[in-house]
Amino acid sequence: MKPEQVLLHMARRVPRVLAPSLAEDWPKLPVLKAEGVYLYAADGKRYLDFTSGIGVTNIGHCHPRVVAAATQQLQAMIHSAVGVTIHQSLLELCEALTEVLPPKMDMFFFGNSGAEAVEGAIKLARYVSRRPGIIAFEGGFHGRSYGAASVTSVKSKYRDHYEPFVPGVYFAPYPYTFRCPLGSTPEAALEWTLQGIQRIFQHQIPPSQVAAFLVEPIQGEGGYIVPPEDFLASLRSLCDEHGIYLIIDEVQSGFGRTGQMFASQLFGVQPDIMAIAKGIASGFPLGATVASRKLMSQWTAGAHGTTFGGNPVSCAAGVATLQVIRDEDLLSHCREMGARFMQGLRSLQSKYPLIGEVRGAGLMLAMEMVFPGEEKKPNPKAAMKLLEMSLERGLVAYMAGTYGQVVRFIPPLIVEAEHIDQALGILEEGLARLPAG
Repeated sequence: MKPEQVLLHMARRVPRVLAPSLAEDWPKLPVLKAEGVYLYAADGKRYLDFTSGIGVTNIGHCHPRVVAAATQQLQAMIHSAVGVTIHQSLLELCEALTEVLPPKMDMFFFGNSGAEAVEGAIKLARYVSRRPGIIAFEGGFHGRSYGAASVTSVKSKYRDHYEPFVPGVYFAPYPYTFRCPLGSTPEAALEWTLQGIQRIFQHQIPPSQVAAFLVEPIQGEGGYIVPPEDFLASLRSLCDEHGIYLIIDEVQSGFGRTGQMFASQLFGVQPDIMAIAKGIASGFPLGATVASRKLMSQWTAGAHGTTFGGNPVSCAAGVATLQVIRDEDLLSHCREMGARFMQGLRSLQSKYPLIGEVRGAGLMLAMEMVFPGEEKKPNPKAAMKLLEMSLERGLVAYMAGTYGQVVRFIPPLIVEAEHIDQALGILEEGLARLPAG
């Protein structure tokens, strides 16, 4: 079959066999192969993948060491439910994770995804605390299963037609400095958030009935929003004062994405519970709810369960992924390449008023597009047009933000300077062609 026939066949088949809720995304690129930082389309064109499967293939597509580890495990055992059997790759992954997670994060419940990890974190907090309340944050995204969707608020469409949600969930404002009603400073943004939390305590639920705060250390789908430096520390203080657990959702920000193994380490804050997934196994389905042995051991047998969680092949891939991050020194490489990319994006911002803000950490970076001179009015059309023009030139990035006004970049941690510079050149070509207003 010729390349153009492959493209046409794939395009015709997708709407016939996949639900629109799964298939109707962007850019629906027909891909036959992925390797390193590249996607290879059915028409033979090569694309720089600055999405990494939405923060999953952090060490690049099909890293040879991951492929080898998964293949070896496939030949030994593909599946057996944890508890029915115990397998070596599971225990090896636990040991490897304990070495890189924050202190005392040393007991795990494995699932298949970030949403499952978040669900587990909520259940654990409620089960042990015997309290009902969960305080999440406006603009947050934690998944699409019912519990995870109940604590998600980045877009109303993720909640449309699904009410009633899991009860006992309350939303405080996230400290979004660029759009804070009190002023565009970190201090004002933090004050706005703390006022919102106090209003919840005063009017909706007393802190004595709150099981946990659930927070992304850097908001992902919300637009790669980096909070003020003292934000997580302030939450930690509130939790300590009122006996509340601090759940940190590191699903998108973990495994080296920010230049630290986990984004919470940028802020020096100790979580009580973590949700991790995405980059954990380089594309194999895996996620985990993590806590201290003291806390997690109170989640007694039968209180939660899974069939596929902790799959042997996924765990083997997870061990290999962590080894690659360590052996190739990808954390420092991420910081170096992230600084180069950030400098380039800020240079573009100085030239093009459509870019309202550039932000991020490591290789978790974004540009927020606005209408110049219109009080930071979100400009989703400019963001989408820039994405489309970049795709034409061989760069795949992705949208974010409540209005779709943010262009986010999630390149693999193995990205090199030549790839960064190529991406910046493509973006500038697109920005130069966009209407100024």
